[in-house]
Formats: sequence, structure tokens, C-alpha cells
Amino acid sequence: MEFVIGVLALLFVLFVTFGVIAAVRTARAVQRGVERTGTQVRRTVEETTLKARTAQPGTVGELARQRLELRSSIDGTRRALETEVARDPSLQEALGLLNRLHDHARQLDGEMRLLMDGEPDKARTAARMPEVRERVERIKESADSLRFAAQDRASRHGAEGLGALREQIEIESGALRHWHGEQPDTDREIGQAAQPEHGELRGEAPPGIEKGRPQSAS
Repeated sequence: MEFVIGVLALLFVLFVTFGVIAAVRTARAVQRGVERTGTQVRRTVEETTLKARTAQPGTVGELARQRLELRSSIDGTRRALETEVARDPSLQEALGLLNRLHDHARQLDGEMRLLMDGEPDKARTAARMPEVRERVERIKESADSLRFAAQDRASRHGAEGLGALREQIEIESGALRHWHGEQPDTDREIGQAAQPEHGELRGEAPPGIEKGRPQSAS
């Protein structure tokens, strides 16, 4: 009896432990989902605000445009690489480089946000604009270079694959047409068997038999 009670207690402890682990994992997954959704919502709101502020004159409008262009370049390159990396694993290295470039882009985006909203000295903001423009342009050029290279690589692989497929199709088509213009051996044999002998066609008797006389038995 004590053994049965011990087994039941052990099973109860195991069930409780597994239940706690499952609950913790579920809570963490829900938390990650909420955080991801919250991040997406905040970014959508921020980009909508930036688009509205691009119409403002002066450095504020220019900074808003620079931030949007920077984000668009990084996001477009990431989509292109992540789409192709499943078919071309060699793009993993390019994706790693993009992640490092994205770190620089986030840092620059934060600096531009501070210049837009937290810097009261307009003269200082205007003085920093040439440096900001140059850094934005350099990051955009690097991101665009990765994206264009990935697109060219995918296009070349597609063209090479299509060329190889066309060659195989031409070879197979030629093999399928090999019979054209040739009579199979079986048909030729049947035709020769059905054709009468040259002498029979003229009505001549076979050798040893005179025409009109039966051959006498010797």
C-alpha cells in the first residue's frame, strides 16, 4: 500500500512539474509575441509620424526623409536576402554582414531622432547635417550593394538552370524523333516476306519443271 501511495505521489509531482514547465514556456512565447507585436505597432506609428513630418521645412523634414530612406534600404535588403537564403545558403554570410550594417543604421537613426526631437540648438543640428547625410548615404550604398548582388546572383542561377534544362529537352526531343524517316526492321521483314519472287511474278515455272508438263517421277 505504501508503495502504491509513493508511486502516485511521484506521478503527481511529475505532472505538476511538467505543467509548470509548459505554463512557463507558454507564458514566454506569449510574452515574445506581445513584445514583437508591440514593436511592430510602435514602428508603424513612428513611420507614419515620420512620413507626416517629411512635409516640414528645414532640417526636421530632411531628417525625417533621411530616416525613412535609411530604414527602407535596410528592410528591402533584408527581405531580398531572407527570401533567397533558403535556396542559396551561401547568402548567410551576406545576411550576417547586413546585421552588422543594421547595427550602424540603428545607431545613426537614434542620433537623427535626438537631433529632431531632443536638440534645442538648431545651429548645431544644421552643422551636423553634412555628416549625417554622408553616413546615411554610405549605409544605403552598402545595403543596396548587397541587395543588387543577391538579385544578380539569383538571376544568373536561374538563367544557368534554364539553359541546362533546355539542353536536356533538346537531347530528349532528338531521341524521341530518331524513328522519323526510318522503317522499323520488323516492318521491312514483313514486307519482304509478302513480296513474290521475281520469276513467279512473270508466271515462269520453277527450275526443273517445264511449263505445261508435269514432272515425271523417275
